Amino acid sequence: MSLKMSTLIGSQKLGVMGTVKNLNKWANAHTYYPLDLLRVAFGVFLFIKGVEFMTNHEQMMVMAAPFEDMPGGMIILHYIAPAHFVGGFLIVVGLLTRWASIAQIPILLGAILTNFLGEMNTTNLILAIVAFLVCVFFIVYGSGKHSADYYLKMQK
Repeated sequence: MSLKMSTLIGSQKLGVMGTVKNLNKWANAHTYYPLDLLRVAFGVFLFIKGVEFMTNHEQMMVMAAPFEDMPGGMIILHYIAPAHFVGGFLIVVGLLTRWASIAQIPILLGAILTNFLGEMNTTNLILAIVAFLVCVFFIVYGSGKHSADYYLKMQK
């Protein structure tokens, strides 16, 4: 009876970590250069958006206008640019790709909502939806075999 219980407890502890390890093994076995190119392009896109938001305060204020009356509106403004900037760099090199992608989710959801709460801009809406889908893909897929994460893992 205690052997069954310890096996059950041991398998529950490995639940999330086991899932992540299984996803990593699958991603490393099914790695393709076009997916690495997509990861790098997505990271460059986020990095450029971060730089753009840092240099163009007026555009940032216009985009954040629908969220002005919400509590923490200024915190949102100070989160977006650095998260895109740092997250984009991390995604390009493939370091902490899942965590960097998770940090982008609230921003991208906000970008999608901005089009419905503020002025509708179809181009920005499509761009935000595509970026959101790519972000979700990399949360599941990870950084792949050609990344800093894989290199560091192989150094062990």
